[in-house]
Amino acid sequence: MWRNKYAKQTFSVNVSRYSDTCTDSKQRPSILADKAMEPAVKYINKKFPNIDFRGNIQNLTAIQRQKSQVLSATSSYYDSFLDVIEFRDHVYELLNTIDACQCFFDIAINFDFTKSYLDLIIIYISVIITLSRIDDKKALMGMFNCAHEMTNGASDPSYPRLGQMVLEYEHPWKKLTEEFGPHTRTVTSALLSLKMVYPRRNLPAEQWRSAQLLSLLSTPGAMLEPTACDTMACEYLPMEVMERWIISKSFSLLMPYLASQELWKMALRSGLYVTLARDEVLNIHKVSEDLFDGIKGYGKRVADIKECREYVIANCGALHRERRHFLRGALKELFNVLEDEPGLLGPKALFVFMALSFSRDEVLWLVRHSENMPKIKTPEDYVDNQMAELLFYMEKLKALMKKHNKVIQRYHLQYLSQFDALVLNDTIQNMHVCPEEESVLMSSFVSTLSALSVKQVDNKEEFDFRPVRLDWLRLQAYTSVNKAPLPIKDYPDLAKVMNLIQFHTRMVDSVEELVQETSDVSILGFYPRVFEKMFNQSSEEMTMKRYLMSFPAACAHFKHCGHPLCPEEVSVQSTLRLCVSFLEQIAKQTSNVVLEICAEQCNLNDQLLPKHCAETISAARHRKQKKPVPKKGEVQKEKPGAESLRKDRSVVTNVDKMHLMLTELCSTYSLCTDFTVFDHIVVPAEFLLSHLETRLTEIIVRMANYNQTTQEIARPSDLLAGIRVYTATLHSLSSYISVDVTRLVRSVLLQQTQPVDSQGGQTITTLYTNWFLESLLRQASNSLIVHCPTMLCFVNQTTDNEQAFRAEEFSDVSELRALAELIGPYGLKFLSENLMWHITSQVTELKVKYDDPLKTTDFIQWPAELCAENVLKRMTIIGVILSFKSMAEDCLQDILHKHCPYLMGPIKCLNNIISPETDIKVTLRAFELMSAAGLPCDINPALVAAISSMHTDNTSIEEEYKLSCLLLVYIAVSLPTLALDSNSCYNREHGGAYAIIHLHLKQTLLTVITMVLHPETLCLLASLCIILSSLTDVVRGKVCWLMRNTFLLRDFCLQITSADVMLPFKCSGSLSKSL
Repeated sequence: MWRNKYAKQTFSVNVSRYSDTCTDSKQRPSILADKAMEPAVKYINKKFPNIDFRGNIQNLTAIQRQKSQVLSATSSYYDSFLDVIEFRDHVYELLNTIDACQCFFDIAINFDFTKSYLDLIIIYISVIITLSRIDDKKALMGMFNCAHEMTNGASDPSYPRLGQMVLEYEHPWKKLTEEFGPHTRTVTSALLSLKMVYPRRNLPAEQWRSAQLLSLLSTPGAMLEPTACDTMACEYLPMEVMERWIISKSFSLLMPYLASQELWKMALRSGLYVTLARDEVLNIHKVSEDLFDGIKGYGKRVADIKECREYVIANCGALHRERRHFLRGALKELFNVLEDEPGLLGPKALFVFMALSFSRDEVLWLVRHSENMPKIKTPEDYVDNQMAELLFYMEKLKALMKKHNKVIQRYHLQYLSQFDALVLNDTIQNMHVCPEEESVLMSSFVSTLSALSVKQVDNKEEFDFRPVRLDWLRLQAYTSVNKAPLPIKDYPDLAKVMNLIQFHTRMVDSVEELVQETSDVSILGFYPRVFEKMFNQSSEEMTMKRYLMSFPAACAHFKHCGHPLCPEEVSVQSTLRLCVSFLEQIAKQTSNVVLEICAEQCNLNDQLLPKHCAETISAARHRKQKKPVPKKGEVQKEKPGAESLRKDRSVVTNVDKMHLMLTELCSTYSLCTDFTVFDHIVVPAEFLLSHLETRLTEIIVRMANYNQTTQEIARPSDLLAGIRVYTATLHSLSSYISVDVTRLVRSVLLQQTQPVDSQGGQTITTLYTNWFLESLLRQASNSLIVHCPTMLCFVNQTTDNEQAFRAEEFSDVSELRALAELIGPYGLKFLSENLMWHITSQVTELKVKYDDPLKTTDFIQWPAELCAENVLKRMTIIGVILSFKSMAEDCLQDILHKHCPYLMGPIKCLNNIISPETDIKVTLRAFELMSAAGLPCDINPALVAAISSMHTDNTSIEEEYKLSCLLLVYIAVSLPTLALDSNSCYNREHGGAYAIIHLHLKQTLLTVITMVLHPETLCLLASLCIILSSLTDVVRGKVCWLMRNTFLLRDFCLQITSADVMLPFKCSGSLSKSL
């Protein structure tokens, strides 16, 4: 019987799974859903089991055509039905053998033997009831037999017997009553042994409270005394198991004994449903009433059933609600005491298992009845929005037992060797009769226990007392039969000692197994809707938020809801989805609260920004004047910090509520740092960090306030101030929960330095790059904004139309430093690449329009025809871009000096080792590093890369050289046109003139390809001098000022003829004389 335990449970599980498969349209076998099979299925169901395979072949044509497919699709079901017949035969044989041996059963004496006997019967009944619920069993059996006969020429040998069994169990309870009639006396004696156990366990919460159940503080003097009783294993036996034993057997046996009837009534008053298997439940009142209605003389039993049902509907919900309320407080107290004094886990381990078992019973009762809740006046009794707390302390007690396993092991090992072995030896010595075989077993018990030593625990030896417990089960079987040489019922003291020893051995080698057994809520895996409902109800309660982590942690139990021999019944993916769903919701709530606090702090910090102090300064200047009376209805603006002034501490602000909620939510992460769900390690804090990362990324982009239509954007300094507030507030999260906030912030801000984030969304790097190119630099190119070297920024020109923004508010040193701080070297590199792309666009246009040397030579005579303004316009754009790039790099250099000064020193030294003789590739790599750090370079590596990408295989270096010389001259001969511009006048305030003047003087020449000038170029410049002589003195002075600035630096570097050519610019002496 012990050996076949798992096989019995597997039959029940398989039959239950087939019941679900056949009743669920989505899981129903495809062969039954085939429309071509409908006539055959109807015919088989009608004629089952006597199916005429030859006379009505037209009804079975579909099976004839697909007989091989039918056989393969129905064989597994048919084999399982055959297993049920075989299992029934073994149960019959075993029950008859037990009756013939007149075995003695008492749950308090031979616990394992009695429990196994009752489990055998309840499993058999569950299999039969579940089999009767399979609607398609006739069709599956009949189709298999038809296909078998069509294939092999004969029906399956087991088919007649199988068909007869199906017909017999059309009304299963009536048939079961007949089957168990001969076993009434034995079963009743086993059930009557529960009369001292079940009533004691089935007490209302008031009696638990008055007895101070599970309280270690009620008797402080006995706190160190070991907890022991005569029925150790019965103290944590599941209530539902006992109720199934009582209900399933009692009314099947028609209750011939009064004591059995009292137990039966008590079980009927405990609830409406008991579990058959998984989520299959049995409506005990309805089934009982249907059974006794058909039997004469049992009208009184029907009345008793109706009375019990009315009692359950009226009182049972409230009774179990009060039990859960009591257990929440009891478990909390028990955990706090044991956490403070873990040494008490040794003598008081039974208290933990009782607490876990009682709590598990209440959870499972509520789950069964919530899913099948009757129509009652108080449905709130079947709703528990505080279930999270009960599950939380169950998980806490489990973790405590696992953490201090060595304490428990050490205590009980000493108990076994120094107390149990001595008591067992004295008990054996006092026995009057002790046969040889029994004496050998008991002597082995004593010797095994006496040999135990604490050193084994210190040496971390593995203990295995399963052989001892198996021998005790064998001894129970030997001594429980009639006329046994050593009848166990005559030696109850021996049984009590051995039951106590069995418990103590489990405390040494299988604590975790016992913890799992007493706290198993894996049945929740088959009730996902109820489980989610419980989570949602608890999450709505403020006081329950600290316990929400118990729901995803409970998903770790779901690996136990399946059977090892039938793993396919458990859906791993659905369990993981449920666990992830809970964690996502907890993380979402936590991140929402954290970011709301950050937003509130950001608003408070925004009030302290300089832009908001004008009103305060104005009021201070006129504080001596009489304060005007505010107009009616006008609300005076509060000063920053007024929210911190309180007259009454009981007044709770919104920030107080958010901090309280954050404290509650973060407390739930203290349950565990990680747990395992179906071999997947789950880390709850990572879900929170993931949510915060996603939300923070969205918030930073939203704080930029970029509007593509109106081209509005937040100032970099304002955005930086907001991000600093968010970062500082997020770091306070570390005081609530152990998370790496630094890693979170670094990851988010590093993503913002890239063009797109990890989700593919826009970042502030992209937004500011677009804005500076499309708004500020575009208006600078159109002369609406000019560069101001004196102020180191861009400023607006005075125009009739009001401009959308003030350029100096976005381009001064403080703003560009803030921009460099926000997007960093990576972001500025992206910005530089976009700037270079615009420069190459202008260079391309210049080359396309002015690549004919003859037209360029004739330009001196016909400047208007060649549109000199167009050249100056494009050079202005290039100059504006390069000036802005230079300003941004200077600010980046300042920021890097501030954050990493020791890194900037070596980078600066690179400039000292670069010379004109250095290989151009090495030079460009060094300059690329320097440029990334914001240091000035003789060569702009970004510009080199951009212009080199324009070159093709057909590009001639000589032609590029000529075009560069001609373009340079073209710019020079355009200076008179520029000088005639009204904006050419020097502005002392700005430190320059109209944008094109000072921008292309020093910057645009760096964008063209320059070499030693040819004679043709000198001739053109000489012609320019002739033109100058015909100009007025004022205009001539402007042009000379422009040209002097243009060729001011005789050691002017470079530039670019190709990606690998660099020549210095040399100013010709003859050119100087001509000028």
